[in-house]
Amino acid sequence: MWKFVPVMFAAMLAIASPPGQATPVIFEATLLGSSEVPANASPGTGFATVILDTGAHTMDVDVIFSGLLGSTTASHIHCCGSPSVNLPVATQLPTFLGFPSGVTSGSYSHLFDMTLATSYSPSFFSGHGGTAASAELALLTEMTAGNTYLNIHTQMFPGGEIRGTLIQQTVPEPSTLALLGLSVAALGVASRRRMGAELTA
Repeated sequence: MWKFVPVMFAAMLAIASPPGQATPVIFEATLLGSSEVPANASPGTGFATVILDTGAHTMDVDVIFSGLLGSTTASHIHCCGSPSVNLPVATQLPTFLGFPSGVTSGSYSHLFDMTLATSYSPSFFSGHGGTAASAELALLTEMTAGNTYLNIHTQMFPGGEIRGTLIQQTVPEPSTLALLGLSVAALGVASRRRMGAELTA
């Protein structure tokens, strides 16, 4: 029974969340040379997680990568359109703050303040309302629509060695979580009854 408690507790927390409260939106991307345009044969691979929190106005970017043919020069999120073409940079220039340079493998983690104009490229900022609020909303909208990708540029591939489309991760609806909570509670009751019956047998 106890193994169900964390799930039930999470469900209860989700149900208890105030209506309209901003929920962080999670996006993930697998980075490959074959996803670049034009595609390349780089053996490099990577994985990116981007979490946009419109309540806290932050963007958490986490990237791991290895096996690149060239040494890193930059990394960005590109927007806005089909990831099957090359798109302009939407995020900070010339690269993510603190992204490792001159390496072929590594990891990166940074929390961006999306109320700052410097968290966006100048063209994205000015082209999407000219305010941090409008730029943040535009970036979230385009990411949700699958119109963005994250890539890593290297000296061997200046246009990008590996990239991946940022895909929103599915989060259960509140009604689904509520049903899950009720089901788990029912399992708990049944388990206690069964244990009681065994003890009195």
